[in-house]
Amino acid sequence: MPPGAVAFGPGSRRQSFPFPSHTMPNYELFSFANDGALAGAAAGRWLDELAARRGLNAPYAAALSGGRVAKKFFMAVTDRAKARSIPLAEAHFFWGDERCVPPTDAESNFAPAKEHLLDPLGVPPDRIHRLRGEISPDRAATEAEAEICRIAPMNAAGQPVLDLIFLGMGEDGHVASLFPGAPPEVVRSKSVYLPVLAPKPPPQRITINFAAIAAARQVWVLASGAGKENALRESLATDGTTPLACVLRMRDKTSIFTDITK
Repeated sequence: MPPGAVAFGPGSRRQSFPFPSHTMPNYELFSFANDGALAGAAAGRWLDELAARRGLNAPYAAALSGGRVAKKFFMAVTDRAKARSIPLAEAHFFWGDERCVPPTDAESNFAPAKEHLLDPLGVPPDRIHRLRGEISPDRAATEAEAEICRIAPMNAAGQPVLDLIFLGMGEDGHVASLFPGAPPEVVRSKSVYLPVLAPKPPPQRITINFAAIAAARQVWVLASGAGKENALRESLATDGTTPLACVLRMRDKTSIFTDITK
């Protein structure tokens, strides 16, 4: 098992979180043997943080991600939240990006979160702020920006300060729907959400911007899957050029949970 890994066997509900296997000034890297251990450890850590907030009146806002490991993470959160009686009903849920498809479509990032996290834990509809992929991308981005700025506190730069943003990482190092080679107007955009054209299907998407990711109190990257070794290596390099590398340079600290062998 790689350094820092935690194994979650059958019946395991909660274990102490591992020390990072690698720490640099702007990121901490937690390594795991497989995606199940990764999802379980991240779920446990998140629930610990939510439990510590009980009794606070301040709103809590998180942005969820899509992808295969995100589905495992949602299921792990649900199992552990039920076992520990930790409600998520007080949290506000946003999304880092969405494909321009209906919410019931197999390509939707909202659909797995609804099925494996929000519905099983009874999160009220007024706490769920999905990106409306079924309407025009410009309108969806405008509506989503107004909604997130209504809930989350704003920083001096006019960006909402989310408590936590979850990100995946693609084989090219993309995060949310911020891909390598994005035009300057995307990279420099101050809009919280913006419509983009992705180099992979479905091409029409809505994504959170780099500035909003940089403004978040915490960013957790769930980087999992074969074929991503080079992307992770380049992202962690001091001169890396991937979108994840850009995120790391923009932030004081980012947590990376991975089962990828560098």
